[in-house]
Amino acid sequence: MAEVFLFHHAQGLTPGVIAFADALRGEGHTVHTPDLYEGHTFDTLEAGLAYAEKTGFDELLDRGVRAAADSPEELVHIGFSLGVLPAQKLAQTRPGALGAVFVHSCVPSSAFGAWPSRLPVRIHAMEADRLFTDEGDADAARALVDEAADAELHLYPGDQHLFADNSLPSYDAEAAALLLVRTLAFLRSRDADHRDA
Repeated sequence: MAEVFLFHHAQGLTPGVIAFADALRGEGHTVHTPDLYEGHTFDTLEAGLAYAEKTGFDELLDRGVRAAADSPEELVHIGFSLGVLPAQKLAQTRPGALGAVFVHSCVPSSAFGAWPSRLPVRIHAMEADRLFTDEGDADAARALVDEAADAELHLYPGDQHLFADNSLPSYDAEAAALLLVRTLAFLRSRDADHRDA
């Protein structure tokens, strides 16, 4: 089974993020959910982003990197929205990563150097999510799909940003279920490739 680091979104380590992690655990995967907000959660995306800005994005990135410091190199890094930042940095810069899954967001790979040639990545977002389409994430995702040897961009019907968190009003059960199916398939493929290596 795969070992996974799952980084939460801007509203913090919510029950919905934990529920997604538990769904992966239920299939036998080891899932770590670092709390980059040190216990804080927020009812709105705006409040969460304000806290992130006050804390500092560099500090949040550093917390994510430190959280994985003592873990094996052979990890799959998953990020939800803001959590894509540490997930993508670790995937691109920490040797031995097995894969990456970016949900709701994507950062230009140039932010952390070139994309590793053999690192597979899956990106998931809603097709009309303005935070994804209007803030540069969609462009970064398409560029990464062109750059990486094994990359897929999955767009879901709808306009919600945090559609995979079942504790938030933005939750979309159908899209979240498909995301889970696809993520579990990806984790199985990464585990199989790792065992065959």
